[in-house]
Amino acid sequence: MSHRQVTGDILRHETLAKYTSWRVGGEAERMFIPSDKADLQLFIASLSKDEKVFWLGLGSNLLIRDGGLAGTVVNTRGKVKKMHLLDETHLYVECGVPCAHIARFCAENNLANAEFFAGIPGTMGGALKMNAGAFGSETWGLVEQVEVQLIGEEPSNRAANEFDIAYRSVNGVDSACFLSAILKLEPANDEKGQARIKELLAKRNATQPTNLPSCGSVFRNPENDYAARLIEKSDLKAYKIGGAEVSTKHANFIVNTGNATAADIEQLIAYVQTEVYKLQGVQLQTEVCIIGEPIL
Repeated sequence: MSHRQVTGDILRHETLAKYTSWRVGGEAERMFIPSDKADLQLFIASLSKDEKVFWLGLGSNLLIRDGGLAGTVVNTRGKVKKMHLLDETHLYVECGVPCAHIARFCAENNLANAEFFAGIPGTMGGALKMNAGAFGSETWGLVEQVEVQLIGEEPSNRAANEFDIAYRSVNGVDSACFLSAILKLEPANDEKGQARIKELLAKRNATQPTNLPSCGSVFRNPENDYAARLIEKSDLKAYKIGGAEVSTKHANFIVNTGNATAADIEQLIAYVQTEVYKLQGVQLQTEVCIIGEPIL
């Protein structure tokens, strides 16, 4: 039994808008910012099993309603961010490491197949939770092992094949926190890796509204189709509700034009779903995670 004390910061009634890439969201009843992974493990183990816990990395792929979150928000931004090579092809990555850093680190160390991480605007923890992907590749295609922890319990290591992995979904340990992962990569020519990252980032900047607050892709791509194509075909580009707008650059992005509320964004998501179903006969499923309480 550890006698260590939790050393991270605990904040009360913290405004979440400043932590989300959409720049919207109410208050967190309580926010915990761990000092490192061991501190995070200690905190998670100390919680009651019925505690409501939400995980926050870079705040992308997330819509937090204006009424905020009851319970505890664990914020790993800038924390829990160790990353190092275990051998020539295996990489250890903690949950708070931004995906873009993984892409760059692998390119600098002559490792291939991680370039796509440059296009994911989140952290390793979030990428593991939803099997995030970009440019035709997905996170769990590289995962060999993960370290998980359930609320009120001690951490454990699990092999990748213990999980049921699908497009933007991971099943196997409900409500578990992914603390770290071991990725299996291939040896590569470093110049090719750097060039590939530049190429992918140029493509991203050319096709996505990187100059305005967004969450990344809002909807999952239906089988053998693209959400953006269906939304554009439904003539919804530039459609606005309040300060939320369907991007004119990429129809699967909703941007905050400056004064959007979470309610504006959620209403626009629902409107897009209704119109696309009415006009194209396809029910779009959200990729973004919507949590929290509305303001009544």
